[in-house]
Parts: sequence; structure tokens; C-alpha cells
Amino acid sequence: MGRVLAVCGLPGSGKGEFALVMERNNIPILSMGDMVRAEVSRRGLEESPGIFGEIAAQLRAEFGDDVLAKRLCDAVDELLNMNDLILIEGLRGTAEFDLFSSRWGTKFFTVAITASKETRFERTQIRGRSEDGDISAFEVREKRETGWGLDILINKAQITIPNESNLEDFHNRCQDWLYKFRKLK
Repeated sequence: MGRVLAVCGLPGSGKGEFALVMERNNIPILSMGDMVRAEVSRRGLEESPGIFGEIAAQLRAEFGDDVLAKRLCDAVDELLNMNDLILIEGLRGTAEFDLFSSRWGTKFFTVAITASKETRFERTQIRGRSEDGDISAFEVREKRETGWGLDILINKAQITIPNESNLEDFHNRCQDWLYKFRKLK
């Protein structure tokens, strides 16, 4: 059986850039954030900084804190039939972690991407996603996600990759880490 990586980090830390490096190495990626974006689209809602968090919170309230993880597991298992490594991008809650850990056991690993609040906010302003807003929206989002246990996940991750430097350096560090990780069995 292959291994499953789940990457976590606060908004703007570099989870998407980590995923990009994995994608360039032909690792299939399933994004939990994309699942929320798809739900917003399915409901025909206008994209705004608050709507994504609102929908994520509604899904968790209605179906349980591990709703997105439950919806993702079968797709991951299917990909594991053909791949030695899968990435889940955007792990945000302890309930998700618990489900993934029980499902894949010692084949499940977490990677935390870390960066200072100032660096992360600046990045969100540059990337300009519809879920990114001003500093107030950024802080609301960060508080919501830490409320799901994201700060706990970051602290408990088996692997931590700091991301305070330029993009090329971060990509190189991710690539180097992946090379070493793939050699481990």
C-alpha cells in the first residue's frame, strides 16, 4: 500500500506551493479547499472572503467535523491502487486527522508549512483569491481554522517545512524533502 501525505498550514503559509511541487513530481493531489469551493459553486453562491469559511462551518455543523475527510477517503484509496504516494492538500481539523489516521495508520503522514503572520497576510494580498480579504477577514479565517484544531495539527505534524524565504528556495526545500521521503520505506 502506498503512503498518504496531508499538508496543513495557516492561510498563506504555502500549502498550495507545496502541492505544486508534489504535482510536478506526478503525485496525485486531492484538495479539501477545492471541495469547499465546489460546494459554494454548487449552491450558486457569490464568492467572497467569508463565504468559504461559512460553507465549511455549515458542512461541519450539519455532517460532522470530519465531513470533508469522509468524502475524500474513497478517492484516496482508489488513487492508492495506482500510486505510491498521494497528497491531501488543506488538512484543517483534528477530526479529519483522526479519520485519516485510523484509515491509513502508519502509512499516513502530516506535513506542516509554517510562516509568520505578516508573511502569510502579505502573500494572501498578492495571490488575490476570492476567499482572501483584508486583515480583518484574514484574522477571522485564521481564528476559525485554529478553532477546528489547525494549530494542534501544525504542532503535531511529523514534518515541518518553514516558508519564510523566496518561492524558489521553498520549492527547492520541498523538492529535497520529497526526494528523501521517497527513499524512506
